[in-house]
Amino acid sequence: MSVHSRGVKPPVSPDSEALAKATPVPKHLAPHAKAEWRRIMPQLISRRIITKADLAGVESYCVAVGASKLIAETMTKGDLPDLRLGGLQIRYMQTARQLAAEYGLTPTSRARIGSAAPEDDSDNPLAVK
Repeated sequence: MSVHSRGVKPPVSPDSEALAKATPVPKHLAPHAKAEWRRIMPQLISRRIITKADLAGVESYCVAVGASKLIAETMTKGDLPDLRLGGLQIRYMQTARQLAAEYGLTPTSRARIGSAAPEDDSDNPLAVK
């Protein structure tokens, strides 16, 4: 019997090369994507999980979120929603969700970050001192 880890993600943990301050918002991003960048970067910096190498992935996440919001606005302006836009929006939302999980932006991925933190054994009567 073989053991595989398909679907099991390793815990996200602080990186030794993490950015200490947020980088400027990329100028080429659309307004909704810029707003998402400003919303998430402080969280990612404070958790010390973003490095320079991760910025392209974070940018892709922001683009996907921004595109999804733009499509939602476009669909609400018409009398009948365009089903092709709906399908496109679903794909952007799936991409955004997958990227969000990579960077600890979902409840489950934040729990994985928390599980990587050392446990406090101060009130454990069985802890060896």
